[in-house]
Amino acid sequence: MKVRTRFAPSPTGYMHVGGVRTALFAWLVAKQARGQFLLRIEDTDRMRHVEKAEQHIIDSLAWLGIKPDEKPVRQSQRLNIYKRWGQKLIDSGRAYADPTTEEQLDEMRQKAKAAKKPFLYRDYRPKNSPMWDGSMPLRFKSEPKAYKWQDEVMGDLASGPEVIDDFIIIKSDGYPTYNLAHIIDDHEIGISHVIRSQEFLPSIPKFLNLYEALDIERPLLVTLPYVMGPDGKKKLSKRDGAKDILDYRREGYLQEALINFMALLGWNDGTEKEIFTLRELTEKFSLDRVQRSGAQFDEKRLLWMNGVHIRDKPLDHLYIDTLGFNDMKKPAFWPKSAFKSKYTDGYRKKVLALVRERLKFLAELPVLTSFFFTEPTPEQVNQLYKEPVDKQLKKNPPDYKKYLESVIKELQGSDFSERDIQNRLNRLLDTLGTRPAILFPIIRIAVTASAVSPEIFGTLAVLGKEEALKRLQKARETF
Repeated sequence: MKVRTRFAPSPTGYMHVGGVRTALFAWLVAKQARGQFLLRIEDTDRMRHVEKAEQHIIDSLAWLGIKPDEKPVRQSQRLNIYKRWGQKLIDSGRAYADPTTEEQLDEMRQKAKAAKKPFLYRDYRPKNSPMWDGSMPLRFKSEPKAYKWQDEVMGDLASGPEVIDDFIIIKSDGYPTYNLAHIIDDHEIGISHVIRSQEFLPSIPKFLNLYEALDIERPLLVTLPYVMGPDGKKKLSKRDGAKDILDYRREGYLQEALINFMALLGWNDGTEKEIFTLRELTEKFSLDRVQRSGAQFDEKRLLWMNGVHIRDKPLDHLYIDTLGFNDMKKPAFWPKSAFKSKYTDGYRKKVLALVRERLKFLAELPVLTSFFFTEPTPEQVNQLYKEPVDKQLKKNPPDYKKYLESVIKELQGSDFSERDIQNRLNRLLDTLGTRPAILFPIIRIAVTASAVSPEIFGTLAVLGKEEALKRLQKARETF
């Protein structure tokens, strides 16, 4: 079987985790089978259409590397095709023009309610439908029956005839409804797997009825479980953290981490493995490992995964990510001072290599690296010596001036490689008869004006001999 999958979003708002998860699974199914993945823009709901939403969809998928193999299809450009299929249904007696007004529909519903019966439009079909000229809705004439079908994830499913009713397939504005349009599109472009969210599951029986009426062979049906909120009890919503997927990009999450995280929202490879590259996912993904129950959204897990991918990514590639992205006018994640003319790409890469172990997302860079590009003021340094955050310094304040003078003297003879700095400072601990918990915070405050920083040997080495000694000297002069 030639595998062709599609992602078919409506341009009614931003892309969120649930939608992108569907796109990812469809892409993985296609790529694993060396098939094609397509993008279709289902823009037939003109009332809910959001300007620029289509470009947002394309940008979101492009950032994540989920690229369609053909140009996007737009349903709004295929209206005549849907009308032809609608006429085919009329000719076969399976569709009719619907002259019913909203007032008449309300009256029908009230009658059904009074009779304590479910409202089914097929019980109120007009006896003599007018000729369809496009000015009124076209409604599908259902043939209620029981169905049994196989879902590639949910397994064997069944429904009774009571769930099937007549429904509108082309609106009075000439635009088709989802019910008709997606079936025609999937048929004409040769989709083999229809992969979509669980919210469409109750509608499958009427889709099956429509497939039969159109004499179309249905593709494989793949229903993905809901993405649930953090408590695992309800579908993920904005209140739970569902947000624009590109917000993660702006905050400095890596595309590799998002892909990894979303792949595990309802799928696993049968092992305890949690970190996957896109290539590994393409090799290992299979629909038979997709779970039927809802997948819990845990942003803390995403944050952890992002940190892992930051540490695993080649430094040169990670550095490119830190420079921002022009397509969204996002400036670099670095502090502005990092781009003074004296600071080179090479220097910034050294800083990045040092702090990446502590990074959870790239937006933390200014907080973790600002002192590499802006010299602390004497006031900042002195304040931390007077009111130290470090418990050891607070409990037993040492002779700061003496210690700083000893550090300066020892490091003046260093070649300022990280190893030499470490050897010299460890030797100085013995000379002074003190511990790392005392000496190293004193040095850290002097060169960073912070109670926390990357490990001190690497920090000094990256700052360089001239800058580090200058800062140590200025700190000594505060006493």
